[in-house]
Amino acid sequence: MISSNEIQEIASIMEHLKQVPYDVTRRQLYTPEQLYEGFNPDEPESFQTCLDTRVYQHFLNTGKQVSSIEESLARTLHDHGMHVAMQMFFQNHDHRCCVGIMGGHALLRTDTLYREIVLLSKRLTEQGFTLISGGGPGAMEATHLGAWMAGRSMEETEEALRMLVDFPTFKDDGWLVSAFRVIQRFPQRYYQSLGIPTWLYGHEPSTPFATHIAKFFENSLREDSILTLAYGGIIYAPGSAGTMQEIFQDAVQNHYLSFGFSSPMIFLGKHFWTNEMPAYTLLKGLMDAGKYQNLLLTLTDSADEIVKVLHRFRQCETAL
Repeated sequence: MISSNEIQEIASIMEHLKQVPYDVTRRQLYTPEQLYEGFNPDEPESFQTCLDTRVYQHFLNTGKQVSSIEESLARTLHDHGMHVAMQMFFQNHDHRCCVGIMGGHALLRTDTLYREIVLLSKRLTEQGFTLISGGGPGAMEATHLGAWMAGRSMEETEEALRMLVDFPTFKDDGWLVSAFRVIQRFPQRYYQSLGIPTWLYGHEPSTPFATHIAKFFENSLREDSILTLAYGGIIYAPGSAGTMQEIFQDAVQNHYLSFGFSSPMIFLGKHFWTNEMPAYTLLKGLMDAGKYQNLLLTLTDSADEIVKVLHRFRQCETAL
């Protein structure tokens, strides 16, 4: 039998669930318009009161490491809803064609690598792959911009890139506005991509170029989801600590065949991954020494080679 104190505690929890600025019953992925509800590109200051910002401020106010039972339950319910929504998303998208691109959030829109990722992502999307990323700025934004411009001409893609260069970093005031200007100039209604950001890094705005967004409170759940869903392989563009974490977390899944298979691990940038941050060199050495097994490693500077590796793996999986 439930005591009166327990009834009061349940009532308190239910009241909290109604008051949080996010929907704990949500079972749909966010669209950019929904996540940025209240943001008007013609009024850049409206970013301070849009849904994403309100949720992030609530996240900070209640604590990144939450101590409240009520808030902990609310975040858990929301994140569970994101998992359910992603399951629904992949009822219409073949996991074998899902490819992740990981890389640094600090990559500038003016960087040559940014353009390379845009064109690679555009090409892969047009060839039937579904692109996913951590859903933030930098290399992640380039991934979704490429998917957004799929089906359009190179001239249109170059125009979109030019519309962004005056605001090269997410710290620039016009970063988000310029992205929405590109979206307005080049609507996308056919090709889709999935961004998976987190409010733990809420100071980095989520890219609106991802047509579907699964935003999480718990970064560990988000990281695991990205690596698990990228059945078709992961392309690692140059990054820093976060990208290194993803590489070795992915390597563990592949080594143990945690999900019954091993997916390609493609390192984009020979010099970077063998000299500046020699993750490829380390993993290749461990493979040769028998310390790691089942890793499908590729080191390249060539978009053509990346496309061939991904298609070869997809054909192999389809034949099984």
